[in-house]
Amino acid sequence: MNKKKSNNLIECSKRKEQKQNIIIFNLKTFEELGVSEEIRRAITELGFESPMPVQEEVIPYLLGNKNDVVALAQTGTGKTAAYGIPVLQKLDPNDRSTQALILSPTRELCLQISDDLNDFGKYIEGLHVVPVYGGTSIQNQIHSLRHGAQVIVATPGRLIDLMNRGAAKLDNVKNVVLDEADEMLNMGFSDSINEIFDGIQTDDRNTLLFSATMSKEIEKIAQNYLHNAKEIVVGSRNEGAEHVNHIYYMVNAKDKYLALKRIVDFYPKIYAIIFCRTKRETQEIADKLIHDGYNAESLHGDLSQQQRDLTMQKFRQHLTQLLVATDVAARGLDVDDLTHVINYGLPDDTESYTHRSGRTGRAGKNGTSISIIHSRERGKMRAIEKVIQKSFVEGKIPSAEEICKKQLYKVMDQIVKADVNEEEIEPFMADINRYFEYIDKEDIIKKIVSMEFGKFLAYYADAPEIQAPSGSAKGERRDRKRGDGSKREPRKAEAGYQKLFINLGKKDGFYPGEIMQFLNRNMKSRQEVGHIDLLERFCYIEVPEKDAKKVMRAIDGTTYKGRDVRCNDAEDTGKPAGRRSSSRGSKDGGRSYGSDKEKPARRGKKRDENDDFGKFEKKSKRKNAATKNDENGKFGSNGGFNDNGNETDWRQFFKGNDIKLVGDEPDFSEEGWARRKPKKK
Repeated sequence: MNKKKSNNLIECSKRKEQKQNIIIFNLKTFEELGVSEEIRRAITELGFESPMPVQEEVIPYLLGNKNDVVALAQTGTGKTAAYGIPVLQKLDPNDRSTQALILSPTRELCLQISDDLNDFGKYIEGLHVVPVYGGTSIQNQIHSLRHGAQVIVATPGRLIDLMNRGAAKLDNVKNVVLDEADEMLNMGFSDSINEIFDGIQTDDRNTLLFSATMSKEIEKIAQNYLHNAKEIVVGSRNEGAEHVNHIYYMVNAKDKYLALKRIVDFYPKIYAIIFCRTKRETQEIADKLIHDGYNAESLHGDLSQQQRDLTMQKFRQHLTQLLVATDVAARGLDVDDLTHVINYGLPDDTESYTHRSGRTGRAGKNGTSISIIHSRERGKMRAIEKVIQKSFVEGKIPSAEEICKKQLYKVMDQIVKADVNEEEIEPFMADINRYFEYIDKEDIIKKIVSMEFGKFLAYYADAPEIQAPSGSAKGERRDRKRGDGSKREPRKAEAGYQKLFINLGKKDGFYPGEIMQFLNRNMKSRQEVGHIDLLERFCYIEVPEKDAKKVMRAIDGTTYKGRDVRCNDAEDTGKPAGRRSSSRGSKDGGRSYGSDKEKPARRGKKRDENDDFGKFEKKSKRKNAATKNDENGKFGSNGGFNDNGNETDWRQFFKGNDIKLVGDEPDFSEEGWARRKPKKK
C-alpha cells in the first residue's frame, strides 16, 4: 500500500510539473511580441513583467502597417501601453515632424498619456512628446510644436485651434489613436473628430479606436475612418471591470452624506474617488468632508488648470485620501492602488458607471465600487446590472460600534508598526523613563489610544443609526405627496447642540469654509460647529448649547460683504437675537424679516424652492393668526402688540412728550373698549 501511495504521489507531482511547464511556455514576453530593447528596458524599470491580455493582442498587430483596430477594453487593463509602445517603436526620432496623434477627452487624461509615453520612451534619444489642451497658454504650446514634436497628445478643441493657426501640422501622421472614444462622443466632440480626420492627408496610416463600450456612434466612426478594422475585445462587450466588486447602500436621500461618512470611517485605509453628478454638489460634499476633518479635495470644471493639476498631483502622491470629482474631471485618471470608487448617486448612463467603477481594480488588483442610492434609483441599478453583467450586493450601513472597532484596530496597528530610530531617540530615553516612571503601563496605553481614537468615540457616542427606507419608491412618493400640508419637517439639532438661523446662504458665497472663518473671526477664537444646513438665501448652523447665546451676540448685527447679518435661535420666530434691535433696518433697503424667512415672495410669483417650511403664508392667514389673543393678551409672533414692555407694546405710543393727541384722552373704562384680562397669579 505504501509503494502504491508513493508511486501515485510521484505521478501527481509529474503531472503538476508538466502543467506548470505548459503554463510557463504559453506566457508571452514583450520580447516575443516584438518590442524593442530600448522600450523593454524602460518598461522593466516601471515594473512591467509580462504583457496583459490587451497588450498581447494589440501590440503585434499595430507594429504592422495599415492595421486598423477597434479595441474594447475596460480602464485599468493596460490600454495606454498597448497602443503607446508600438506607436513609439514605429517613430523615426531623427524626423522632427509629427508622426503620431493621440486624442483624449480631458486635460487630465491628456497629461497622463503624455507622461506615460515619456516613461516608455525614456531611452529613445531625440523623442519629443507634446501635450496640448485647453485652459492654459496656447503660445507656449505653439512654441513647443515649432521646436518639433513626433507625438502630439491633444484634446480635440485645442488641436483644431492649433491646426487653424498652422502650428499643428498633420501631413506626416502615420498613427492616429482615439482613447476613450465613447467619452469624446458623449462630450459632443463628434464634429471635431471629423474635422481632425479631414486634416490628416496620409492614407497609409494606422488608426486605433479605444473604447470601454461599443455604441452605434463608435461603429459609425469606425465605418467612416477605419479600413478593414480588426475588433479586439478583452472580456466581453460593455462588460464591467473583472476585479471590481459592486456594492450598494440603500438610504433615504437626506441621510446620504451621513452614510458616506460612516462608509469612509469603516474603511480606515480607504483611498478613493467620490463621484458626484454636478459641480455644485462636488464642491459642497468636499467642503463638508473638509469641515468634518477628512483629508479631501474637490476636482471639477470650475477650477483653473493650475488648481486641477495641483489637486491631482497631491492625490497621486497619496497626500489626499479622498478626491470628490465630477465624471468629466475624473475621466481617464490612472491612479495606482485606488481601493474604492464611491458613487454619491448613480449616473444617468451606464457608460459613465462603467468608467467610474473602472478607476479601481486596475492591473489585476481587486477594487470595490460603492453606490449610495435611494429607492428611486433602484431601476437605474438594475439597468446597469444587465449591461455590465454583474450583480450589485446590498450592503448594511456600518453601526457605530463596528466603526469604532475598526478605527481602534487601526490605531493599535499604527502603534505596533511604528518605526523607531534607536539612535535618534536614545538621548531622550532617560528623560522619558523618568517622566513616566510612576505612571502605570496600562494608563499610558489608554492615553496614547485616546489621543487618536477619542474623536470617533465622541462623535459616535450619541450618533443615531441610519434607518433604511421603508417600502417602494412609489410608496415614498405617495407619502411625500400626502404628508401634512406637503411641508417637510425641519431637521432637529443633535443632542447637546442648538440650531441657529443666519440670513446668509449660497448666493452670498457663504459656504462652510467661509462660515467657519466668519465665526472664528467674530468669536475671536475657534468655535465648534456641528451640522450645517446650507440653502440659497440663508443657512442653519448647530453650535453647542453653552455657546449659542455667545455666538448670537457675537455675529448678530455685524456685516458680511455689505449685508447686515441676522442671527437668532432657529426655533424662535418672534423676538430678535443678540444685540440687534428688531426695529433696526438693514443696508439692503431697510428690509427686516423673521428668523426663518428671507424676502417674502411677491404675490403671484412662485415661492422660493428653498422655503422648506412653508414660511410665507397667505396674507389672510397671517392676519387671522394675528387676531387670536392668548391668555396673556399677546398677539401672534408675526409682529403684533405685546405686553412685555418692548417697543412693540401699545403703551409706547403714549410715552413721548412730543406726541399730541387730538381731543381728550379716551376713557378705557367705557363700554366698548377692549379690556385686558387680568394675569393669572
